[in-house]
Amino acid sequence: MATMNRILVFLVVVDLIYLGTGGMLIGLAVKTKGDMNRGSTRSNVAENLLLMNTPWTGAIANGAMIAVSFMMSIPGLALQSNRGWLKAFGWSTILSAIFTLGLGLDIWFSTLKTRSNLRGIWAQGSPQTQSLLQQRFNCCGYLDAATPPFQQDATCTNAFVAAQKQGCMGPFSDFANGYLDRISTAIFGMVALDVILLLSVAVLLKDRLEKARFRLGDLKHGLRSI
Repeated sequence: MATMNRILVFLVVVDLIYLGTGGMLIGLAVKTKGDMNRGSTRSNVAENLLLMNTPWTGAIANGAMIAVSFMMSIPGLALQSNRGWLKAFGWSTILSAIFTLGLGLDIWFSTLKTRSNLRGIWAQGSPQTQSLLQQRFNCCGYLDAATPPFQQDATCTNAFVAAQKQGCMGPFSDFANGYLDRISTAIFGMVALDVILLLSVAVLLKDRLEKARFRLGDLKHGLRSI
């Protein structure tokens, strides 16, 4: 009995963290979209460019799914003999885990072709965006100051100064790999949390099923359930 109480407490704690991950997903998506709508600055231009193709609408939907799943868990955990709500909570956790895994894989796969992706991002960027990247990473041009030609700004004041600096491909690529790796690792951590939550739900369901069988056996023998 004490063991099951500890499992229930553990499940409640993990469930609250699970809700927090949903809030984090929604918060990050809303913040990123807001930053993009306001326009990039030197401090966030690299992040905005890397995240602009991320399916943030899907991330918001996933966060909402996690919130709905959490609401299902409340009656499932509060009603000690109930298994229906707990099963629904388990299935919704599986769906949100699959959704989260897909988001993480999408970001992780993008890290495998970072350099080719960044070349396209640089080419599509406006002169202002390229200038912000030059200032952020203290570099000029992409491969070098001449390929493609650098944008004249406070960092690359003229051709001579620009020629002394490295191209932006190296520092931008290093930043992109580290940044996207951290995001994908965090998302895979969320999936691991979903698995832990699901296993805890399975243990609790098994315990409630056994108790239901004992009560049924007592009734068949004409005994009062304790």
